[in-house]
Amino acid sequence: MLPAVNRIRLPDEFRSVFRQGTKAGSRQLVVHCLQTPDVAHAPRVGFVVSKALGNAVVRNRVKRRLRDLMRARLPHLGGGLHLVIRALPAAAEADSATLGRSLDSALRRLGVLEKPEVPGEDAAR
Repeated sequence: MLPAVNRIRLPDEFRSVFRQGTKAGSRQLVVHCLQTPDVAHAPRVGFVVSKALGNAVVRNRVKRRLRDLMRARLPHLGGGLHLVIRALPAAAEADSATLGRSLDSALRRLGVLEKPEVPGEDAAR
């Protein structure tokens, strides 16, 4: 579980990230990003996993993997970020290493990942 300070929960917050933010994606996921002027605030993350991925077991597995991957990347993100990670149907068959590479790629394209790679991820690849 992500710390409460790092979670997006309210529908209005999701909506503002989708409407005002930029996005980058891959075959497995799309990352929507909104940079707020308050850089002192911790980065916040929300997840969207639709029923198109599969049943509840599959959806929750994908969410758990994405949460764990984001928890490792939070220290490498700048302040004032609002990120929404939307899982695509291909994420249901992807393993954690593949999801991690897709996530890193999208975050780099958005220019929000301060370090090129997260330490400790090489063992999973």
